[in-house]
Amino acid sequence: MTTIHIDHTSRWFGNVVAVNDISMEIGPGVTGLLGPNGAGKSTLINMMGGFLAPSTGSVTLDGTVIWRNEQVYRHIGLVPERESMYDFLTGWEFVQANARLHQLPDPDAAAREALATVEMEQAQDRKVSTYSKGMRQRVKMASALVHQPSVLLLDEPFNGMDPRQRMHLMDLLRRMGDEGRTVLFSSHILEEVEQLASHIEVVVAGRHAASGDFRKIRRLMTDRPHRYLVRSSDDRLLASALIADGSTAGIELDWNERALRIQAIDFARFTELLPRVARENNIRLFTVSPSDESLESVFSYLVAA
Repeated sequence: MTTIHIDHTSRWFGNVVAVNDISMEIGPGVTGLLGPNGAGKSTLINMMGGFLAPSTGSVTLDGTVIWRNEQVYRHIGLVPERESMYDFLTGWEFVQANARLHQLPDPDAAAREALATVEMEQAQDRKVSTYSKGMRQRVKMASALVHQPSVLLLDEPFNGMDPRQRMHLMDLLRRMGDEGRTVLFSSHILEEVEQLASHIEVVVAGRHAASGDFRKIRRLMTDRPHRYLVRSSDDRLLASALIADGSTAGIELDWNERALRIQAIDFARFTELLPRVARENNIRLFTVSPSDESLESVFSYLVAA
């Protein structure tokens, strides 16, 4: 298993602190790196990829320091967000050059396989300068995959891709995660992260805000109101019994859903109260569903913290 360890790592540029004492572990599978613009995501990825030195702390790959260690590039593939590329080369020449830099035994075969993986064979003989943004993203992906890395780092990889290209890339990353590779990607498109990442790391203002499955993160946020959709055999009686308790801050009847929307401010007490009130009043509970456990809700809570 290939694992990246970030240990009490900070990075500053002059008086600007981009990453502030972050510790996290990125292991096999697909991890989503989330945060608003300017949160420090690109700085973290550049340190993981060995292109930027930590100001303090360490970034290691299976215990080996990444910075100024050219051997780790045998294991890491990086897809940067920046568009800087050798526009005078064709797609084929660009990917083949990276295969040669890695001193692969058959660079031509490796380049062909990588370009086929990202479905760029038909455009491989065109100059990079003629590519759309989505095509540039795919040829950067091919270049990062040419040496079959065990770690893949992607900074906003879905930018500029059309829906079909996005689905193809999502399937590819999912397969790589299932194969046991370590895949980390940053994104601001929460719906795609929700579909793809089995694990998320959230960075806000340079600090590590949360780690884990986003639903578990939401359940740990006991200081935030929790919202539930509840259907029962007697919504009015249930609402009147619950509203008198201090664990709820608001209850409304949703006529379209034929259900109650409940805001619980004391999560632990509410989870004990609801079944007890239903039992005491002979009310049957048909649905008790959290309505704020989407990634968008969790992210909004964390960013507003």
